[in-house]
Amino acid sequence: MRREWGETWVLLHESGETLELNEFAGLVCAEDGAAQRAACWLALQSDQDLFRLKQEGVVARSLSDVRMRRRERQHQKLIERREERWRQLLKLAQPVELATLDPTHQNWIAAIKELASGKRSLDSLDPDLQGSLRRLRLGEDRGDLRHLLAALGQWDRHQLMSMDGTSWCQGFSQTLQEEAQHLLVKHAQQLPGDAERLDLTHQRCVTIDDDDTRDIDDGLALERRSDGRLRIWIHVADPGRLVAPDSPLDLEARRRGSSLYLARGILPMFPEILSTGPFSLLAGQRNAAWSTWVELDDSGEIEAYSIERSWVSPRYRLSYEDADELIDLAPPEEADLAELNDLLERRREWRVRHGALLMDLPEGRIRCRNDEQPSVEITEPSPSRLMVAEAMILAGAVAARFGVEHDLALPFRSQLPADLPSPAQLDELPDGAVRFAAIKRCLSRGLMGTAAAPHFSLGLSAYAQATSPIRRYGDLVVQRQIEAQLSGEIPLNPDALQELLNSFDSAVREGIAISREDQRHWQQVWFEAHNSEQWQADFLRWLRPQDRLGLVRIEELAMDLAAECPANAEPGEPLLLRVQQVDSLRDQLKLVASTR
Repeated sequence: MRREWGETWVLLHESGETLELNEFAGLVCAEDGAAQRAACWLALQSDQDLFRLKQEGVVARSLSDVRMRRRERQHQKLIERREERWRQLLKLAQPVELATLDPTHQNWIAAIKELASGKRSLDSLDPDLQGSLRRLRLGEDRGDLRHLLAALGQWDRHQLMSMDGTSWCQGFSQTLQEEAQHLLVKHAQQLPGDAERLDLTHQRCVTIDDDDTRDIDDGLALERRSDGRLRIWIHVADPGRLVAPDSPLDLEARRRGSSLYLARGILPMFPEILSTGPFSLLAGQRNAAWSTWVELDDSGEIEAYSIERSWVSPRYRLSYEDADELIDLAPPEEADLAELNDLLERRREWRVRHGALLMDLPEGRIRCRNDEQPSVEITEPSPSRLMVAEAMILAGAVAARFGVEHDLALPFRSQLPADLPSPAQLDELPDGAVRFAAIKRCLSRGLMGTAAAPHFSLGLSAYAQATSPIRRYGDLVVQRQIEAQLSGEIPLNPDALQELLNSFDSAVREGIAISREDQRHWQQVWFEAHNSEQWQADFLRWLRPQDRLGLVRIEELAMDLAAECPANAEPGEPLLLRVQQVDSLRDQLKLVASTR
């Protein structure tokens, strides 16, 4: 019948006639009967392209009208096929190559990603996409969307929401990489001030770090004076020799605020070719440094000190395990570390007498090396770790004292006094994690300002972090302020320094938030792989007793975690911990503790 309709359309279109229904049926069907009229009437009522049925009869549509209707019909079929492909894509939920999808679906996937990450709302999406998601009961729950995108191979299961849109996503630009290459060349040249540096390359300096540490920013040495006194030397990397204030690399480091330590590796504050190269204190090489020497009296008080720009050449790079062995055995030919450990223990005891709180415990963190399954790595508070930590605190105390004595504005760190539980109350609690938890809940957050103030938990009247200028921008600022004071230049005044601190403080806090999200996420991934296990735990304290949410410690993992606990749980009570619910794509982990 299609041919007859086509021939009839040509005839009517050329003649411009209007036919009665019986005449139209006679032309199309070659017969004018009731059945033929009914069939033609029904066909004309359908969504056909060639004719219009009007009150006065049947007329042929114009050629342009026919073409437009056929284009629309074809377009609608394409839409329907595309919608069916989309439904099948979401229904099957199998990995797909984005480039193989039509542009509309590529855009829809991008929009769903933004919806899953919280950047867009469902109502802001294309209406067709909205309808599609609603029909599949998707869109209201971001976790559902992340699971879908992960199944499609379009979502990194370990993507951090807090990192989106930050400088950490962008890496170092080509311009900054070229600047870093330029500094590599500059490093080998004689620079202003190099000739005035104190040459300490003869010292038996050592660096102590984890095996996988590549940016080495501190070293230790012991000097035996002719009068029998012992002098502690703390050497710190000097990136300021190459990086000028307000240079492109300096501004980028300020924008980052610090290096970022994540489960899968480090995102450095400076390009890696610098942070692990000329900025680091590399064994067997001459390295630019800031060197602090300190002499302690018999009580551990600082009796004398000085801060110098220097050249140092570490003899060895030691792991903490190597250093522990040298401290323990104290061989006559390598006795320096054991004596340094004794001196710094004396200093630590002095801080304790002045109110310092020592709460050293094994600490477990989730690491994921080389895209392998995540594992728990536990850091023990070994003698060498405690020694290095005390040396760094000592260097910070010296930098702060220098600032106070010279009325120099520095990024001072402080902490308000805390109203701690009484000794009798603490004695009632088990020593270790339970007692420390009771103390920590009373402590306030640390503060940073341009005027010196006491640091409660360190037991110091003034303190400034000064030993990680490769990893913390604030430490680089400390070096620059001290350099200006020593060289006779004008340091930043308190107002100017505060403005500078404000410029990177938000970046530091952003980095802390990213690191916390990263560790929380990988804990969830780890518990997903161990969700059928149980662990012995100790109840530490209540977080939200109305919700039965408490803090527990798993000694096997060296972790303090939130868990639903028995209503009558008491500090120190042994519990049995299990996973009730975990979903890393939804950022969910619910642990439940019960009595054994």
